[in-house]
Amino acid sequence: MEDEKKTGVEHLEAKETHLSDIEAGTHGATKYKANTQMDDAARLLAEAGHVEYSLDEMKHVLRRIDFYVCLPMCITYLIQQMDKSSVSYAAVFELQKETGLHGSQYSWLSSVVYCAQLVCQPISAYALIVFPVKYWVIFNMTAWSICTICTTAAHNFATLLVCRMLLGAFEATIMPSFVLITQMWWLRREQSYRTVAYQIANSFAAIIGPLMSYGIGKAVQNSGTIKEYQGIFLFIGSVSLAMVPVVYWLLPNSPTTAKFLRNGNDRLIAIDRLRENNTGTKTSTFKWDQFWETLRDPKTYMWMGFGFSTFNTILMQIPTGFIGIFGLLFSIWLTNRIKMRWPIIAVIVLFPIAGAVALTQVNHSKPGELMACYYVAYFFTIIQPLLISWSNLNAAGTTKRVVTTAMMFGALTIGNIVGPQVYLAVEAPYYHTGLYVDIGCWCVEFILVVTMGFHLRRLNRKQEARRVAMGLPADIKDISLMSHNEAEAYKVELAALLANAGFDQNHFNELAYDDLTDFNNPWFMYVQ
Repeated sequence: MEDEKKTGVEHLEAKETHLSDIEAGTHGATKYKANTQMDDAARLLAEAGHVEYSLDEMKHVLRRIDFYVCLPMCITYLIQQMDKSSVSYAAVFELQKETGLHGSQYSWLSSVVYCAQLVCQPISAYALIVFPVKYWVIFNMTAWSICTICTTAAHNFATLLVCRMLLGAFEATIMPSFVLITQMWWLRREQSYRTVAYQIANSFAAIIGPLMSYGIGKAVQNSGTIKEYQGIFLFIGSVSLAMVPVVYWLLPNSPTTAKFLRNGNDRLIAIDRLRENNTGTKTSTFKWDQFWETLRDPKTYMWMGFGFSTFNTILMQIPTGFIGIFGLLFSIWLTNRIKMRWPIIAVIVLFPIAGAVALTQVNHSKPGELMACYYVAYFFTIIQPLLISWSNLNAAGTTKRVVTTAMMFGALTIGNIVGPQVYLAVEAPYYHTGLYVDIGCWCVEFILVVTMGFHLRRLNRKQEARRVAMGLPADIKDISLMSHNEAEAYKVELAALLANAGFDQNHFNELAYDDLTDFNNPWFMYVQ
């Protein structure tokens, strides 16, 4: 018996040595000394040893995470959208006339927001790594709220432009911050629903904002103290600032310090369950090796292509929120059902292509047919949240994740700047140039989605070959994409598979908290 046990240990040690050898040659990369920079999550798990918990205990922790993390993200995203849209609300109450705007100056009040966001993406990416994410979000939320309030005093194009530019600079970090927060708290299957949750909150801003602005405009009308447009900036900015303490109280920094995780076991559950993602939580060191790997990774530029091609176009801004909300919920449910993203996104991209092509052909004297085309084309609003969610799932390593997100949103802001410019006023009401550009971008996006699906499939095969070379079974499945009940059942099956290969279950996803990139972690599985 002792001889058999000794043989098993030697066999395991040999496999671990082989793992180091495999990692040294894969993707032309090496396994970096990530263990010297392990985050607090890895330390807590190491101190606790094996963590035992039931499915009900895990679901209890997940409900608390949803309340204390997802809810403040929804609040923040709704507030951000209202602050950004405040200039369009004010325009209804003669902003242009009162401030002497003329020509394209009003349009630049929207474009400058995205220009500032583009410039600030590198700063945001670095800050998200070196600063606690909660305090970075709170700082920016406070700052953009003050900017909105200060817009009350703007009386000409120059002062409005400065206020809007600063607003864009402080808002630039929110979506990248939320992507990082989502990766820090939820399993990959769960992340899609939480991303959709704050995207839907964004849609509610389009309902609440105009109603609020209408009420404020009427309330200050003929008051003799401030103009209606000033009242809108003052009130929306004040509401935004008033929500800062609420978000501060709710939103935690990380699973390792969250106060709502009342006891040590809750905290360990919140951390341990994320092992299945193989992405860890967050380190506070900017790693240049991960930065250069991000630039070498073809996926990075494909995500950027997705970002650019989902720009907001003037003609497509029609109030069809129900299409967006229903489409998002159904598509997220379906992608999690089949555990693949690219086929669903590829099919959805065909809808705006068809709608836009129809718009170039339909006679404008037939409003019913035009409206039907608009409704079909409006499915384009579903694409961006799905792509953001998909991107979240396919990069590991704190620096690589943050830089990938920053580059994707950099491309998105470029699209938001360029998009309105291709809808030429001289072509009204047909806007053929804008429609053809849209169609071209969506066709490119369709090609990129299909290409990405096959590329990720190829990468998964390479990852499987690495695991087989380590002596592991070939058919290990991605638990992070399973439902909770499916995952519990599969863990029993997995334990037997690992035992037959000479491993115990503790070695499954053993590198999850080493802050390795997806290239360097053989346990990482790409979501197609």
